[in-house]
Amino acid sequence: MAPECRGFHLAAGVFHSAPSPDGFRVDTMTLETRRLGFAPSLVDYTNAWELQKQLHEEVLAGQKPSTLLLLEHADVYTAGKRTEAEDRPKDGTPVVDVDRGGKITWHGRGQLVGYPILHLRDRALVKDYVCTLEAMIMKVLSEEYGITSSRVEGRSGVWITGGAQDKKIAAVGIRIHKSVTMHGFALNCSNDLDPFENIIACGIRDAGTTSITAELGRTVTPADVVDRIEAELVAALPSYIYSGEQPPSPSDDEPLLTACSISQPKEGVLK
Repeated sequence: MAPECRGFHLAAGVFHSAPSPDGFRVDTMTLETRRLGFAPSLVDYTNAWELQKQLHEEVLAGQKPSTLLLLEHADVYTAGKRTEAEDRPKDGTPVVDVDRGGKITWHGRGQLVGYPILHLRDRALVKDYVCTLEAMIMKVLSEEYGITSSRVEGRSGVWITGGAQDKKIAAVGIRIHKSVTMHGFALNCSNDLDPFENIIACGIRDAGTTSITAELGRTVTPADVVDRIEAELVAALPSYIYSGEQPPSPSDDEPLLTACSISQPKEGVLK
């Protein structure tokens, strides 16, 4: 049975400003979007990770608005903090160890990746925010491509169920530090699924992976999907953003939300 998650929050419609250290004012409830690169201009993972960390500090300081990064990575394996030796590539392919929760996964050509760097207005919205990312993907899959998808109890992300085994079509996982989010989602569009066979993806041994292209039998690329995904996020995410009128509830030790947790029920996938 799929877990319960509250649905979308729509944009508040009123935007507020906060002073930055250099005297300019930043619309703290504005969601800025940036497309970093799509095939053939693939984005190196470490470059995008450094940009995420830079934006995290700037958003936290009020120097930049909350920002959504959309991109397509060059092929890479990334390992979260719970990755075990047996999860890693069987052929010794290099892996980037990162600061999210969960285990190992793959990013690369044909996969649409989104990194919302949001200054959350309320720490209590974290679970709802994760559910909104999943719901947004399910909505786009259904309305644009006629693909029925769902959540799976105890496992994060978006899944195709009802066959011989559940198949993950999108991974969702974030990190939160001082009420500002990092990482986000990865939607399989036209990517080769073989790289997932070289690892124990997300530490899950009894499920598979799929893509929009595999489900439809025709090629659908990240560039085909990104306009609708961006529109849905621009509509849904601003209501989560800190307005500058009241302090959020930061903590130096806020938990990780893992893209690949299987040990916790799916209500936010808290580590």
